Amino acid sequence: MKRFVLGVLILLVTGFLFAQEGADVGATDPERVSIDAAQQLLKEISVDKFEKDGYWHSAMSPDQGYTSTRLFEGGPAGKEPLAEEEGLNIPDRYVLGTRVDFIHRGHTSFTLYPQRPIPIEGIAKTVSVWAVGRNYNHELYLLVQDFFGRQFELYMGKLNFQGWKKLSVAIPPQAEDGRNGIVQRNYHYSNNLGIKINGLMIKCDPLEAFGSYYVYFDDLRAVTDLFAEDNRDPDDMNDAW
Repeated sequence: MKRFVLGVLILLVTGFLFAQEGADVGATDPERVSIDAAQQLLKEISVDKFEKDGYWHSAMSPDQGYTSTRLFEGGPAGKEPLAEEEGLNIPDRYVLGTRVDFIHRGHTSFTLYPQRPIPIEGIAKTVSVWAVGRNYNHELYLLVQDFFGRQFELYMGKLNFQGWKKLSVAIPPQAEDGRNGIVQRNYHYSNNLGIKINGLMIKCDPLEAFGSYYVYFDDLRAVTDLFAEDNRDPDDMNDAW
């Protein structure tokens, strides 16, 4: 009986200590969140409106099929313009279309890529694009390049819907050591930040990879943190030499 009572007391004391520890952690969380929020300047920016003819290309394995890419007039009716662009008459007339002709069914993919990687100012938090998927089970991935030039694929969603739909992906935060994950900032430098967009990749469902497939994109945007950009040391040196 004494052993049983002693065991119960130990469990009660241990639970109390864990509760106290949890309370301490919870008490500091709001302070940490406030500090992080104070050091952010989030803003939605336009990455590419797909208005430049010949700037985007497409490719796939010649054993699986071939692609063609060009601009078309049109766009999603539900797209809202950026507030800072209102009244500036910025061209927004075209969308990017790609046609894929499959040779045979199989596990394949094709890629849309710009002439050169597109940098995103600041520390990117999310990236979005409007798409017409034609209700296929193909999957859309965002291709990005981090501070060290390493390339990553980020899943944006399936293209199994009709009409225009906005697809978004969150950029995972880098590891605390500054070397692992998608690194957007290195503590040695203050003038080289962010990621670059290398393109869009569509991984095809092998059951639907036949005949011809059409896909359209418009208005590639990003939500980015511009705090570091607006708080750079004006006396710093530029290492671009």
